[in-house]
Amino acid sequence: MAGKEPGMLARAIQLAFNVASGRDRTLSWLIPLSLFILDALLCVVVIWKVPYTEIDWKAYMEQVEQYVAGERDYTVIKGGTGPLVYPAAHVYLYTALYYVTDKGRDIFLAQQLFAVLYMATLAVVMTCYWRAKVPPYVFPLLILSKRLHSIFVLRCFNDCFAVFSLWVTIYMFQKRAWTLGTGAYAWGLGIKMSLLLVLPTVGVILLLGRGFAGSLQLAAIIAQVHFVLAVPFLRTNAQGYLSRAFELSRQFFFKWTVNWRFVGENIFLSRPFALGLLLLHVSVLVWFIVNKWLKITGKPWLSIVAPMLRLRSPFGPREESQISAQVTPEYVMTTMLSANVIGLLFARSLHYQFYSYLAWSTPYLLWRSGAHPLVQYGLWALQEWAWNVFPSTNASSGIVVGVLATTVVLVATSRKQSGTSPSYPSRERKVA
Repeated sequence: MAGKEPGMLARAIQLAFNVASGRDRTLSWLIPLSLFILDALLCVVVIWKVPYTEIDWKAYMEQVEQYVAGERDYTVIKGGTGPLVYPAAHVYLYTALYYVTDKGRDIFLAQQLFAVLYMATLAVVMTCYWRAKVPPYVFPLLILSKRLHSIFVLRCFNDCFAVFSLWVTIYMFQKRAWTLGTGAYAWGLGIKMSLLLVLPTVGVILLLGRGFAGSLQLAAIIAQVHFVLAVPFLRTNAQGYLSRAFELSRQFFFKWTVNWRFVGENIFLSRPFALGLLLLHVSVLVWFIVNKWLKITGKPWLSIVAPMLRLRSPFGPREESQISAQVTPEYVMTTMLSANVIGLLFARSLHYQFYSYLAWSTPYLLWRSGAHPLVQYGLWALQEWAWNVFPSTNASSGIVVGVLATTVVLVATSRKQSGTSPSYPSRERKVA
């Protein structure tokens, strides 16, 4: 009997390894399911035990109250933290919450609703990870963030709805439901313009997945959705709405920044610094488009761009079908999350709620880069620590930028391809 124990132990260890690494998918699904249930219980404990922190909720409700009273001029609508600076979908969402929560007074109910939103987002995130064949050992990183729970259930930021829309977009694109994915993206962008960071990859994915003509039609849907949402405000003061809802030149306060504090206030507020970050952002995006995201076409990037400038498709009908088959769940995840992290790296100012866009992106990208699991967990832990330092310091802001930069470099230098994989054969059909 004693002689059998080492063999049984070895088999048990091998089974555990196969489950954690995703090699045994018949049992691996139990890990994300267990983590999901555990996180639901954690959300209950957080709401029950941790005091609510007022930051923007009251201001949201004050702004909505003016909208409910009939005000439609964006330059007039203001709250305790300043003017209304979010697109129309934000107003409609928080108007619904205004009525459901007794004009914003029932904070406890609001927290419960945001806990449901958090769990719904986590479910979509886990599904996207699963479709991209991410091994279960990565999944614990999806539920361990203290800052992420705080953003959702203790602060009730509008970023939470935008992040939910982002992940629904990724999921729909993974399923090749291009129209639904485009609609989800348009709605999320209508809540907060932070989703502009992934717009380049939305364009690339739609071009490669639906072809040139199809991508133009889907781009028109985004424009139409935003126009319909904004009509009441455009009728009153179109210029005021556009300047406030999509104000790209807004100046952020140095004291609230999480990322570039270590450069000093004078540099942080300077125009050359802002322009330098913009130039770097565009340059890195172009490099990724040329050297990573368009590689699955097998064509030089100039031969793709030149015909489109003349409003012609760069691909023949047979090419479109072959290239579309390369837009796999892995490709969708890698491109969209890469663009997201690149944008966050070169943003002049990140506030704490922006971690909601990052927390679920980093684990996937670090795994996708091929980094050792210890490196993945180590970088994640550094990132989590830095985002929980309040107020930020030179050290914490340096680590925020350092981990973002390291993630981008690891993805850029990774030899892993994100096109067709054995798990998703090229015969998979298109879905409109």
